[in-house]
Amino acid sequence: MSEAKWYVVHTYSGYENKVKANIDKTIENRHLEDQILEVRVPLEEVIEMKNGVQKVSMKKLFPGYVMIHMIMNDDTWYVVRNTRGVTGFVGPGSKPVPLEEEEMSRFGIHQENIVYDFEIGDTVTVLSGAWEGTVGVVQSMNEQKQSLSINVELFGRETPVELGFSEVKKMD
Repeated sequence: MSEAKWYVVHTYSGYENKVKANIDKTIENRHLEDQILEVRVPLEEVIEMKNGVQKVSMKKLFPGYVMIHMIMNDDTWYVVRNTRGVTGFVGPGSKPVPLEEEEMSRFGIHQENIVYDFEIGDTVTVLSGAWEGTVGVVQSMNEQKQSLSINVELFGRETPVELGFSEVKKMD
């Protein structure tokens, strides 16, 4: 299996969020979670002055473009290319060109491989976030996404929670 890379897709201007939503829905419907890992509309925080009041808002970093972290194959290419609002991949002709690691680091996206020592069935403690201090049992793991799913008790029910490898610690 080849490694996932970041690709840039050109969209109709103003359709970036709609394209992201459509691709996310298609990933769910076709069960492509292990091939199309993440869809992003890069945003930046902008401080504007309106009527003498500072207002913080989020603006699209690249209007008309969506970034996708995926394993390029015929299925994923077809799904993305045929999503409503997508005009094509960025690259010469019809050949998508993945972004380089240094290009991604400029956007604050770093490919870190976290070494972990747990597996399905292990008991872990959550180290940070809303579930900090919660103990759960590893139900599934996704090495490509560097994430795992644990069940936590919420309102008397077992509820699955997805966390990054760096957010949990194996209990001894």
